[in-house]
Amino acid sequence: MKKLALVLTVFTATVFGAKAQIQFGIKAGANFANVSNTPGSKTLVSFNGGALVKIPLVDALSLQPEVVYSGQGAKFDGGKITLGYVNIPVLAKYTLPVGVFFETGPQLGILLSAKQKVDGGSDTDIKSSLKSTDIAWAFGAGYVIPDINLGVDVRYNLGLTNVIKDGGSSKNGVFQVGVFYLFGEGSKK
Repeated sequence: MKKLALVLTVFTATVFGAKAQIQFGIKAGANFANVSNTPGSKTLVSFNGGALVKIPLVDALSLQPEVVYSGQGAKFDGGKITLGYVNIPVLAKYTLPVGVFFETGPQLGILLSAKQKVDGGSDTDIKSSLKSTDIAWAFGAGYVIPDINLGVDVRYNLGLTNVIKDGGSSKNGVFQVGVFYLFGEGSKK
């Protein structure tokens, strides 16, 4: 318990002792998703949107937790599978003085919905055949205009866990392109 208190104290001192302010933001974009090891699967285009917090740590390094709705799944000849997740990535973010940044970190996905649709048919709920959580690793880069806190980013979420309950080795893979806006002044590096 004492170690946890010490870690929280150091973290709090780092966050609140930083020269830059904590910033909150919103983001939205397009998803290009697929499910690996699924015969005949093709990219499904969907969307993502949510909120983020940029917590400055030292110099150009920050921590960026997010809560994002993410439409995922795959298309097949004759139908598609659509998966709705709430993804919670926690990213280490390194920003260069010119506004270019690189980010990486783990992501927890919580399955909200899972539907299979055959062309010309109705949706079938398949949530019970999928795991309720998905672990991924996110890799990204982008650019933020420091004077107006508006930015663009690209990210790939590499699925690390099998999403099917019984057998197989199907993992989510999602390429994202988006825009974001940070509220507040933050760092003017």
